[in-house]
Amino acid sequence: MEPQNQTPAPSTSLSPELNVLPDHIHHVHLMGICGTAMASLAGILKQEGHLVTGSDQNVYPPMSGFLKDLSIPVLEGYIAENLHPAPDLVIVGNVITKLNPEALELARLSIPYLSLPQALQVFAMKGKKSIVICGTHGKTTTTALIAWVLETAGLDPSFMVGGIPRDFGKSFKLGAGPHFVIEGDEYDTAFFDKGPKFLHYSPWLTVLTSIEFDHADIYKDLDHVRESFKKLIRLIPSDGLLIANQDDPVVMAETKHAKCPLVTYSLENGRDWRASDITVQEDFTYLKARNRDGRVVEIKTPLYGRHNVSNLLSTLPLSAFLGIETKSLLRGLETFQGVKRRQEVRGETKGVLVLDDFAHHPTAVRETIQAVKEKYRQRRLIAVFEPRSNSSRRNVFQEQYAVSFDKADLIMIPEPPMTEKIPKEQRFSSAGLVEDLKRKGLRAFYFSNTDLLLEEILRQSRAGDVILFMSNGSFDNIPAKTLQSLEKS
Repeated sequence: MEPQNQTPAPSTSLSPELNVLPDHIHHVHLMGICGTAMASLAGILKQEGHLVTGSDQNVYPPMSGFLKDLSIPVLEGYIAENLHPAPDLVIVGNVITKLNPEALELARLSIPYLSLPQALQVFAMKGKKSIVICGTHGKTTTTALIAWVLETAGLDPSFMVGGIPRDFGKSFKLGAGPHFVIEGDEYDTAFFDKGPKFLHYSPWLTVLTSIEFDHADIYKDLDHVRESFKKLIRLIPSDGLLIANQDDPVVMAETKHAKCPLVTYSLENGRDWRASDITVQEDFTYLKARNRDGRVVEIKTPLYGRHNVSNLLSTLPLSAFLGIETKSLLRGLETFQGVKRRQEVRGETKGVLVLDDFAHHPTAVRETIQAVKEKYRQRRLIAVFEPRSNSSRRNVFQEQYAVSFDKADLIMIPEPPMTEKIPKEQRFSSAGLVEDLKRKGLRAFYFSNTDLLLEEILRQSRAGDVILFMSNGSFDNIPAKTLQSLEKS
């Protein structure tokens, strides 16, 4: 959508339509800059020569360090004065509400503004073929993996990932190649545009990993979620491609809306590509992938876990479609270093290995625990989970979490943060979950705060343990505190 030829009148609300942009844009201010996607956009704007500033309420690693390394100043807290002197353009993140002091000042001053997806279209994606990776689970790792496969093939892709790929050391890149690889988020765009972000990305090649109910703060139920993915699928042009996970029946039900070719992958008995002979060893996972014509590809990858193997399979039809040679694909799969906060090894002290992961949905928690236990099968696994996301702080998944921790040897769950923002009748109960887990015979512990949690971690841990921290936030920096405290003990 092109900018309209009129300037918005001063008001107390903003419109989802692109408003007129100034001929020269020097200073760009990002509201909610510490979100992974917003920080990536900030980096893109900085690289293009703009003066970039930002504000946020929650400033924590890894994105705070990422922005600091780029010399992008971050103002902590939202106040009207952050828009003085007035920037040439404001990017409004989806954490910003219509009553945010900066949003009110933005409307009062009539400064031109864009949502994150609109800004990506204007500043980064024009003239590129979009490779959109979407689904309830696996988006970040799959996006980073595909970007790395294109990079090792010499295609010099542009990309934006909702995390920091270790191969690149940053969450974005502006390449000279024809492709833009982007993580397609089904979450809403901005308070003035409640549609999902991925509808703005003009998908040409789309990977669809999974569809489950999530984001209970904006979606009513699974059918509501499916509507968004259905709209995305219908946007793929006839000369594009949809690559879909055949193991997910909801995904397969929605693929009927595609007007482009469809290729599937599966861990079981897939139609087009399927995995077999999966073996997890100390440093690598080995597997064979077979296509419908009987062709066999032997793969070696540092990724582990069935969910990661499933996501990896999507690179086979993608590479064939883009003309990437198998030798180059295999080199990319073998050398991929993963993404920060996705089964990331934070360190090992006194024989205790500390892992950090972004898992928060019940399915992601279950699959992550299972993957870690399979890889470190000779070690005791302590699973520490913070129910922090907008959905996990609600009781919508209360029962599902009770079957997510079966493979853990010890489970620790603190009180959810920010529960005051959720009506009492809708709040998740950490204490209730711990009682449910105990009734199943699992060793589970509840904590009213993270200080007590840290004390118990230090008391219970011993040499040989693996501690898996799971949260979609900073988790009060508990992984780092654990390593530091163990070192001193």
